[in-house]
Amino acid sequence: MNRFIETIKNIFSIEELRTRILNTLLFITVFRLGTHIVLPGVNPDRLNLRPQGLLGLLDAFVGGAFSKASIFALGIMPYISASIAIQLLTLALPYFQKMQKEGESGRKKLNQITRVLTILVTAVQAVTYIQTTIPVEAMMIDRTLFTIASVFLLTAGTIFCMWLGERITDKGIGNGISMIIMIGIVSRFPGAIIGEAQTRGTSQIFIFFIEMVALYFVIMGAVLLTQAVRRIPIQYAKQVVGNKVVGGQRQYLPLKLNAAGVMPIIFAQALMFIPGFMFGLGAEKSETVANIANVFGDYTSWQYNLLFAFLIIVFTFFYTAISVNPTQISDDMKRSGGFIPGVKPGIATSEYIGTVLDHITLPGAVMLAMVAILPSFASKLGMTTAFAAFFGGTSLLIMVGVVLDTLQQIESYLLMRRYEGLMKSGRVKGRTTDAVTV
Repeated sequence: MNRFIETIKNIFSIEELRTRILNTLLFITVFRLGTHIVLPGVNPDRLNLRPQGLLGLLDAFVGGAFSKASIFALGIMPYISASIAIQLLTLALPYFQKMQKEGESGRKKLNQITRVLTILVTAVQAVTYIQTTIPVEAMMIDRTLFTIASVFLLTAGTIFCMWLGERITDKGIGNGISMIIMIGIVSRFPGAIIGEAQTRGTSQIFIFFIEMVALYFVIMGAVLLTQAVRRIPIQYAKQVVGNKVVGGQRQYLPLKLNAAGVMPIIFAQALMFIPGFMFGLGAEKSETVANIANVFGDYTSWQYNLLFAFLIIVFTFFYTAISVNPTQISDDMKRSGGFIPGVKPGIATSEYIGTVLDHITLPGAVMLAMVAILPSFASKLGMTTAFAAFFGGTSLLIMVGVVLDTLQQIESYLLMRRYEGLMKSGRVKGRTTDAVTV
């Protein structure tokens, strides 16, 4: 306890770090207050929104603002969708590839295009949200006037969330966009625990204790999945005489076990709406089709989870392939005078890195799929939906990843000022610094 108090004193004794932490807390407070501001013209008592599936995931990301019809109901997600679209365009279109290679000026142009696309995406999603989610009986003014006013407010709310995220990145601690999503998720965690405890009651207090212990081990597993990398030794040579390196230095190339992050889960979750929607169109004409629609509409069914896990594995390989380029890594290594011992530079190095990447991506994809479907098993065991959501999936991985990155930045400030670190070992492991043998 004394060491913990001393560490807190050290953190707040560094003026720049103290200012950044306070700025982060201020911006987060503004975001949380905004999630409770209901759209003008809405009667909150008549909403009774209970979003499920992808909409439930969105509601978790924005801290319940979606179900409250808040001005931040769409949160930062339209910006993330626009960013993903621009990233894919940089891979497919030469115009965007050229812009990406222009350095700082190209990055500014891409950011500006992303912001404009965010406005368009938000406007479309705002209209859909108003038309399909908010019931007519909850509107206290004319529907047309309400729709027009709410589209402007929801769009402004998303742009403001985007601005808050950028301010956290510039003036605070960590990645602001990820921080806002993480805060939305964490804000629902205490309520989920309380709800689960009330459901279990005093008669099942031991079961609740077992659930909390299981949740701890699931979180530790997510930490391992987030941190684990495979390290490939690299030799940087000043001079090579025969087969010996003279004056060189040895480093490592870290390849992440899960290079795709949570993106495969997000993509797969979005596609999982298609089977239920398609079969739902013909549900009235056939009882068999209706049963299939019900199966794929139930996230706890084994058919749903089998398809969901398969899509996650496929998207993990796909996203890793477009985000990690073995040929580019090999070329950069060759230009900097590096090589992998026992492997020829050039094509052989590229093939070797690609092979290692394939070998570590498969177990990473399987682990990611297992984490993603854990909430359905937790729900089957009788846990409440809100509490089961924290047993895996996107919410858990985002929460763990952002917390580790934030701690790593604080650790860097402490070590830079020659203070003792946050952990007993003196160093917090980031998402790309730990190693696993595969």
